[in-house]
Amino acid sequence: MVLNDKKFWRDKRVFLTGHTGFKGSWLALWLERLGARVSGYARAPQSNPSLYAAAQVETSVSTSTEADIRDLETLAKAMEQASPDIVFHLAAQSLVREGYVDPCETFSSNLMGTVHVLEAARGLDSVKGIVIVTTDKCYENREWVHPYRETDPLGGSDPYSASKACAELATSAYRRSFFSASAGMARIATARAGNVVGGGDWAADRLIPDCIRAFEAGEPVVLRNPGAIRPWQHVLEPLAGYLRLAELLCGPDGSAYAETWNLGPDAGGEADVHTTAMGIAAAWQDEAKVDCGQTDATRAESNHLRLESTKARTILGWRSVWSFTETLDKTVAWYTQVRDGADARDVTLAQIEQFEADMATVEDGGGR
Repeated sequence: MVLNDKKFWRDKRVFLTGHTGFKGSWLALWLERLGARVSGYARAPQSNPSLYAAAQVETSVSTSTEADIRDLETLAKAMEQASPDIVFHLAAQSLVREGYVDPCETFSSNLMGTVHVLEAARGLDSVKGIVIVTTDKCYENREWVHPYRETDPLGGSDPYSASKACAELATSAYRRSFFSASAGMARIATARAGNVVGGGDWAADRLIPDCIRAFEAGEPVVLRNPGAIRPWQHVLEPLAGYLRLAELLCGPDGSAYAETWNLGPDAGGEADVHTTAMGIAAAWQDEAKVDCGQTDATRAESNHLRLESTKARTILGWRSVWSFTETLDKTVAWYTQVRDGADARDVTLAQIEQFEADMATVEDGGGR
């Protein structure tokens, strides 16, 4: 894979929504390492503990605005003050099951929050590239065994998935209505990743945090949908794609990349929930146990979900770096090292450094 260009990122002004979240914290640390100046905008961390606090991410951002993306006035003011070259929009209600609990907040956060980010950005001449992060779940899932391509219909049978499909449609409308390439406006891309995992995720109702909480308590993890197949990938994999997209959007041919991109794992990264939990247990050791439980039919989730990412691999030069097994091992290593007293920030930065080194190996044709 093409190594993210430190020369490009040096002193770039970046506006990052969702910087207090799991993915946002990893991205903020990586951007600082690349030399960018990051302005963050997000609500307070939604989990306790959080990677944002544990890794002292606040020290990696130039400014941090604690506010809701549904507050357009505050958002627009913060973005104007940051005068960014690049906008990464990660802030969202990101949990499928929470969407059933509070569908109104899910739609307002994920749809109108995205609209507000685009509305704030379109009034700024400084912005050259915008990366809107959605999800693999934005497709109309037919429970096909073949992977979904960017041209497949959008949809969603649950509020979270549907809200992300709406965000994709809103972004497309803004791109075509207000961000004309001929007028020198910012270029916008959307990115759909798989199920991301990695150290520092303590969210509720996610497989890896559920495993870690159970294993630390000496209890078996109980799976609610053990047969569901998901495209698992380390959080750094899609983040590398977001960075690469931003670089290309800001280049001389940026308009050619202003479209939608799947950033899913290689075929080996697709596995069912039970297999993934067993892999986490094997890496954890200490007699970690997995209980398959019963499928929860009250909160329907997709059973088969795969992404076709040939387009990103061919055109962006993006590809998976860590295998499924390496991904689980790196994830468990983060938690065990921090549990045993290592500094969370140091562990996170060390994994970013290792990923960069392995990414360079893949780029040079060494394979993984």
